[in-house]
Amino acid sequence: MRDPATSDAFVAALHTLLADDVPATGVARPVGSVALVGGGPGDPGLLTVRGLQLLAAADVVVADRLGPTALLDELAPGVEVVDASKTPGGRSVPQEETNARLVELALQGKRVVRLKGGDPYVFARGWEELAACRAAGVPVEVVPGVTSALAAPAAADVPVTHRELAQEFVVVSGHVPPGDPRSTVDWEALARLNGTLVLLMAVDRLRAISAALIAGGRAEDTPVAVVQEGTLVGQRTVRTTLSAAAEDCARAGVRPPAVVVVGGVAGLPGLA
Repeated sequence: MRDPATSDAFVAALHTLLADDVPATGVARPVGSVALVGGGPGDPGLLTVRGLQLLAAADVVVADRLGPTALLDELAPGVEVVDASKTPGGRSVPQEETNARLVELALQGKRVVRLKGGDPYVFARGWEELAACRAAGVPVEVVPGVTSALAAPAAADVPVTHRELAQEFVVVSGHVPPGDPRSTVDWEALARLNGTLVLLMAVDRLRAISAALIAGGRAEDTPVAVVQEGTLVGQRTVRTTLSAAAEDCARAGVRPPAVVVVGGVAGLPGLA
């Protein structure tokens, strides 16, 4: 896990390095643009060089609550920041509103960065935003980001693959529980796999997911690692088993954002 002071120094140094390679903020352009930038799991040091380059040239940043929000404090003076957060149980900006705002700002001739947590296309709404901009004739660039599905386990010393334990891994959305008519996930098929399951947005539905996997054939004592706030200062890991995961996480007060890893790799000893 990166030290905050190290992250700040890295960001400052990289800003200086790239300053001569991007146009100065505020320079008028006849045609605006949108960049869908995957911000990574939260640590500013995990943003790509291209993502930081675009932030340095932005007129407006439309940001989620996830991702490297600390970088918003590093933006040049005069850069507008628009909140597009979707907070479970709280304030949530409708996706259609975000799409329209991106188009509106770009048509005003502004360079817009849509700063998203993780990767723009991994359980995110990047394609919808891309389609809205393209339909309006707005130029769009997509910048891949480090997904928390890989970064959070790695930060907790949990490899998602291991040549003796897992030769496959599947990333699954737990946004809706098993049995919900909106779900497209085949939980019985996932239960039969021998590899690793990486579950995103699953903490609040972990009891139902665990039950479905056990009913489908996964052993009750299958190791589970739950990584909360992976790569950030508040990172912590709960190591448990499939049958006890929901209860142990509730007892520990685990809250989103958290990544759940199910499989033999979650039982490997931490080396830190």
